[in-house]
Amino acid sequence: MANILVLGAGTWGSVVANLLTDNGHSVTCWARNENLIDSLNKNHVHDKLPGVVFSDKIKFTTDFSGSFSNKDIIIYAVPSNAFREVVSKSIPYINGKSFLVSLTKGMEHDSLFTMSEIIEDELKKKGIENDKIVALSGPTHAEEVGKRMSSMIVSASSNDTAAKYIQDVFMNEYFRVYTNNDIKGVEVCAAFKNVIALACGIIAGVGDGDNMKAATITRGLAEMIRVGAALGCKKDTFYGLAGVGDMIVTAMSTNSRNYNCGKLIGSGMNPKDAIKRIGMVVEGVNFLPTAMELKKKYNVEIPITSGVYDIVYNGKSSKDIVIDLMTRNKKAE
Repeated sequence: MANILVLGAGTWGSVVANLLTDNGHSVTCWARNENLIDSLNKNHVHDKLPGVVFSDKIKFTTDFSGSFSNKDIIIYAVPSNAFREVVSKSIPYINGKSFLVSLTKGMEHDSLFTMSEIIEDELKKKGIENDKIVALSGPTHAEEVGKRMSSMIVSASSNDTAAKYIQDVFMNEYFRVYTNNDIKGVEVCAAFKNVIALACGIIAGVGDGDNMKAATITRGLAEMIRVGAALGCKKDTFYGLAGVGDMIVTAMSTNSRNYNCGKLIGSGMNPKDAIKRIGMVVEGVNFLPTAMELKKKYNVEIPITSGVYDIVYNGKSSKDIVIDLMTRNKKAE
């Protein structure tokens, strides 16, 4: 069994810690929030996950430097806007033997790096060689995994041995794991699907229904594939669990903070107030400026993403943007 450190005790990080404990591993979970850590240690509950009980075998802690001793696997489960900071802070405690796993969905705005590329970059700065980097992504709401409902996910790495090792560590009777060697494609899917989920929420907010949501998911997939092709990703990745699968679950479920935030915005709420109402990080909102940089750099057509950006960052009317999308120049599919 492995000794594992999870950095981040948000909904997904804490649930993953629970899952790994179910699998018999020794798990430490770090976060800055002392009140949350105290509640998880004493009461075994998370305020954002009602009905989920956490194992008393997990060591929840706020001690960062003291968490790394003898760890086989380091898992990063922090928001994308804090990802590089936490990775950089962790590097002095990491060697070339540890497996490094990202659960975070997004891309860095300035560099346009995926999360795994940030890990590689920070390792390179410190002269550390480690090719055991894995991205774990797929249609997995923390609320359902925490209740041990059947779910599937992808372990992606350019190192097949690393992908298969993490597959073995995570997989059990309620959590099935597939491997994929297109790590960049998996991470691009993870970032873009949140924007499409925002769009589907906006559609619900303005009063449209399942017809338009299904169309948005389908055309949103086309946008993701265009960007992926420009970045050298494999097209098949976008048709798998990390692409279509994760987009469906994020864009159609009331468990999705991106969908729920979009719905509030579509109903007329100011985006900042909508994010505040959600009470958790809305990764789709964070990713939108990066998506526009990708559009500009690679000259790709992403009208749904561009429309959501105009709503969130330029104050455009949700109803007007939907009409604009519906009345674009005629095209063949």
